[in-house]
Formats: sequence, structure tokens, C-alpha cells
Amino acid sequence: MALLGWLAKSYLGEHEAVVGWLRKSIDANRNSSWVYFFLAASLAHLGRLDEARRELKAGLARNLKFTIPRFRAAASANNAVYLAQREGVIEGLRMGGVPTG
Repeated sequence: MALLGWLAKSYLGEHEAVVGWLRKSIDANRNSSWVYFFLAASLAHLGRLDEARRELKAGLARNLKFTIPRFRAAASANNAVYLAQREGVIEGLRMGGVPTG
């Protein structure tokens, strides 16, 4: 699944569907913090909080400045549907323990 495929599925809340693809993405490139963050969010939504925290820790090791406010501020559009879907990802990040400030 291409980048936009797993990203779209993450925003649509199809967490079970993206976990495998995100793990494959990490196997292909362990340096991308974003993949770890989206994996952590999906795992948190699935109730797999220990795994989510482990992936979050790996993402934060690659991007020490990542926080929920920074992620929220980086929205690339102001479309209400898109922003609502991002809030779903943000909720997963929050459940996984992403810094909120």
C-alpha cells in the first residue's frame, strides 16, 4: 500500500487494516518518525496501549520535538472532514502518550 493509502486508511479510522502496512513501512525505513506515530495512534485505538507506547517511544527518538499541538498546527488543509479525521489520529496519539504541550 502506498503512503497515501495507509495515510488515508489511518484518517478513516481503519486501524486494523493499516497496522501491517505501517510495520512493513518501518521495516523498509526505520528513520521515518511519522510511520511510528501513525502506528502508535492505530494501536492505541485498537486498545494495544503497550505496543502503542513502544512505537511512540521509537518515533519520539527520531523526532524529539513532536507534540500534539505541533501535529495539529501542521494540518495541510482546513476542510472540516479532513480536520475531523485528523482529530481521530490525534486522539490515538493522545491515548498512546504523545506530549500535549
